[in-house]
Amino acid sequence: MDDNSATEHHYYYPLPASAAKADPDHSNEDKEETCAEESSSHNRRNSSQDFVSHQSKPGLNKYALGGAILASTNSILLGYDIGVMSGASLFIRQDLKITSVQVEILVGCLNVCSLIGSLASGKTSDWIGRRYTIMVAAATFLIGAILMGLAPSFPFLLAGRVVAGIGVGYSLMISPVYVAELSPALTRGFLTSLPEVFISVGILLGYVSNYAFSGFSNDINWRLMLGVAALPAIAVALGVLAMPESPRWLVVKGRFEEAKQVLIRTSENKGEAELRLAEIQEAASASIKNKDKAGSTSSNSGMWHGQGVWKELLVTPTRPVFRILVAAIGVNFFMQASGNDAVMYYSPEVFKEAGIESEKDLVGVTIIMGIAKTCFVLISALFLDRFGRRPMLLLGSCGMAISLFVLGLGCTLLKFSETKHEWVIALCVVAVCAAVSFFSIGLGPTTWVYSSEIFPLRLRAQGSSLAISVNRLVSGIVSMTFLSVSEAITFGGMFFVLGGVMVCATLFFYYFLPETKGKSLEEIEALFEDLR
Repeated sequence: MDDNSATEHHYYYPLPASAAKADPDHSNEDKEETCAEESSSHNRRNSSQDFVSHQSKPGLNKYALGGAILASTNSILLGYDIGVMSGASLFIRQDLKITSVQVEILVGCLNVCSLIGSLASGKTSDWIGRRYTIMVAAATFLIGAILMGLAPSFPFLLAGRVVAGIGVGYSLMISPVYVAELSPALTRGFLTSLPEVFISVGILLGYVSNYAFSGFSNDINWRLMLGVAALPAIAVALGVLAMPESPRWLVVKGRFEEAKQVLIRTSENKGEAELRLAEIQEAASASIKNKDKAGSTSSNSGMWHGQGVWKELLVTPTRPVFRILVAAIGVNFFMQASGNDAVMYYSPEVFKEAGIESEKDLVGVTIIMGIAKTCFVLISALFLDRFGRRPMLLLGSCGMAISLFVLGLGCTLLKFSETKHEWVIALCVVAVCAAVSFFSIGLGPTTWVYSSEIFPLRLRAQGSSLAISVNRLVSGIVSMTFLSVSEAITFGGMFFVLGGVMVCATLFFYYFLPETKGKSLEEIEALFEDLR
């Protein structure tokens, strides 16, 4: 554990927003309660620090790793769609005789419709639990994949992508939240970044699927490419049976013994599990107590199904909650405003603009890009807990800004020069791969980690769903306008704009995102209270 984490303590009440609005008639009583609880919290923190100081640095818990892998497998579904649509769209256009605008709608509608799943997933997971929400996500995507594979026409195919998009929205919210709530603090960064690792693996599998099925006739190949996505969805639905429920959700529901058993299996020993359980119970009880002060009619934790959270987030947020919301929405906005998803979806067009004309060369550089993305997201996941969230985000956004400016310059030179110099083509290819790689170092994995860990327990599911909904909306808008805008201002102009966006992202990350490395989920809200 860091020296800083061993000496720096925060005593706070992480839940909910109404804490600052206690009844003035009970102010003296509240102060006495606060002092007593602060003393209890102080003793527990000291006990926790004494306990940790006698332990060697913990390794990666196998049970937590297994649960994280099973949950993150859901993210393959989005990655596969991104990868496979880059090739399938070419064959769909030829087979169904559709226009470029229809292709944009087809590609972007999945992302736009995924915000429906993202918004619904928060309330759903508070009601039925994190584990079964993962099953809902997989089942919804499975139905969408079957519809796409059997689609006889463009409207039918569009309907399939709408259904699949809702499943993707569920998946993108619930996987990081579940993993964050299951993971120990010191390995949470690595485990919560696994969804992005699986997205990259899914993209690579999509490229391989394009290559494998491209030899079939045009009326069959794209259906096979899209229909095969049903296989990982089935695997995820079955894998849920072996997954534990989130211990923090179990505590909120009053199922303490079940939560304790999960924590014992995801901790180094029983003592650590008991300390983690005590912190979670303290956070949950503070939430119930503050709801009572605010006049809530459902203080029983077992009766609570997420009611009142939207009001607390959007209507009456405290200053820390408002800062958390800005940070979560901001990092998700910039993740998609970077244009990374659009570059992946339209990679053949991007590389054609970069001067590569041979179909064989296009497939080759696309696969190289997929391999680079997967390798760098793995590297980022391994170092996220060592270096922290902020350094990785700042490195990634700065690198993306430089890469996109270089790519814009290269595309502009190719556009307005009479001869296409090989060094310019090579520069563009390297710039595309560099931009994707820097995304995988910073925004790719860190967005899921950060937005799933900063919300307090009672706000986490629905707060994350709101942030992910912004993510999906921006992704859909960028995907549905990328080609049209690029035709209007040239690809070079588009990449200059995206580079400017990443400069703004770097400034936002520097000034608004505190470091969360090594902090328990119950400690993190204090970081936003301390912002000045």
